[in-house]
Amino acid sequence: MASKLCALADAISRNVADGDLIYAAGFTHLIPFAAGHEIIRQRRKNLVLARATPDLLYDQMTAAGCARKIIFSYMGNPGVGSLRIIRQEIESGRLEWEEYSHFGMISRLQAGASGLPFLPMNPTAATDLENRNPQYRRVVDPYSGKEVVVVPPLNPDVAIIHVQRCDVEGNAQIWGIIGEQKEAAFAARRVILTAEEIVSEEVIRSDPNRTLIPGFLVDAVCHTPYCAHPSYTQGYYDRDNSFYIAWDKLSERREEVHKYLEEWVYGVPDRAAYWEKLGPETHQRLKVASRLSLPVNYGEY
Repeated sequence: MASKLCALADAISRNVADGDLIYAAGFTHLIPFAAGHEIIRQRRKNLVLARATPDLLYDQMTAAGCARKIIFSYMGNPGVGSLRIIRQEIESGRLEWEEYSHFGMISRLQAGASGLPFLPMNPTAATDLENRNPQYRRVVDPYSGKEVVVVPPLNPDVAIIHVQRCDVEGNAQIWGIIGEQKEAAFAARRVILTAEEIVSEEVIRSDPNRTLIPGFLVDAVCHTPYCAHPSYTQGYYDRDNSFYIAWDKLSERREEVHKYLEEWVYGVPDRAAYWEKLGPETHQRLKVASRLSLPVNYGEY
């Protein structure tokens, strides 16, 4: 089988079109900032951006004019405050939006991944989302006769997923905090993987239970070290907390946001140049020490 390995710019060019529904996966770490920056660089427009926690990535993509709608559960600059750009665009009426609970968002992905028309959830006391989002519906459980809340499937045109390592076919392994990567990959029509490391099939097969995404789902594999900065990749580099704090202040003024995009997105050709531009002090600050897991004995046949 032919290798799916390609440059990130080529993967975005071939797989992301204006108007697509994009799901950039990853929870807390493994957020694919490099892919988002490449979408900005290629000036994609009218995108629907879906994500459980939009983080700074979607704030930057919205500021760059990529988005017409955002679908999310929880929105904020984690540990700092609001996502100022997205909030301003929503409040001005320039950005469409749909809000869900975390469980509602993951249920949508699970329904999409499973080929189901909807997925049920138990009603909760939090009815405001139901009142404001018509995608929430209620149906009667045919077994108990009680009402359940249902949400429709979410099938992204493109899921973008960052992983610690994968092989050239896209068999991908993740460790640390596991988010919605698997559900997003199975629900999406096309999948772009970015990876800190490209490893041999032998490495992947040596620890099969860690393989979260099978290669047959994947359309493009992109070797993209440091893809997740300013978020982090468990075992590779730390979260850049100072960047999240700085973004809060910077994003108060649109002219400063555009200066940032000009310098750090349009002004660099790729993630390697971006990382080099960050400089050795940042590299050193974000280094992490090794903390290896104990080996697992799978035995021999």
